[in-house]
Amino acid sequence: MNVDFKGYGENVATFICDSSLEAGNFVKMKENYTVCAATSGSEVIGYCIGVRDGYAAVQLSGYIEAKASAKIALGLTGISVSSADTVSSSTSAGKHLVVYSDDSTVGFIL
Repeated sequence: MNVDFKGYGENVATFICDSSLEAGNFVKMKENYTVCAATSGSEVIGYCIGVRDGYAAVQLSGYIEAKASAKIALGLTGISVSSADTVSSSTSAGKHLVVYSDDSTVGFIL
């Protein structure tokens, strides 16, 4: 039996996006109904799973695996964006349930 969290509680919404956003980027709000690629220090609010014709499909909840700048502690851990597609541990950021972590990858529940 394999352990798999993909599909757990997924919730995806469509937003307008600017040209900086790519699938695999974490997002932040830019203006009304519009998201852009998150920058260093941003809270993790969503993960872009697709972009087409100026619109982005943004996963707002559920499990994701992403690049990590370093190993992140398991359990409820503060996570912030360190670049558009990478996260890091943060004592001031919102907490997420981290269920997998190694030196370059983290799996957590949004």
